[in-house]
Amino acid sequence: MKKISLIINETKFKDRPKNLSQEFQVYGIYLAETLADTKHYSLYIKLAKHYERSLLEQALNFVKDANKVKSRGRLFMWKLKNLKDSQGTTQDTIKKTD
Repeated sequence: MKKISLIINETKFKDRPKNLSQEFQVYGIYLAETLADTKHYSLYIKLAKHYERSLLEQALNFVKDANKVKSRGRLFMWKLKNLKDSQGTTQDTIKKTD
């Protein structure tokens, strides 16, 4: 059995937010780390909170399939905008928050 200190030292992203209490926060962190854009954790958390999961998944899969991309975050945001525009109205894609 490993010591906790060894496990903590082996974590991939040590600067990730620690106080995650909502599911959308965890998904936002997943997006940021998958896109290798850990400088913008808060942006991806906000996207996970306000946009439908299916839309985010489509954009993420598009980026994962792309080869030789300079900025995965930029490509993700571009594809998300295109998907949002192609659906016509933004009311269908944006979640209503209280």
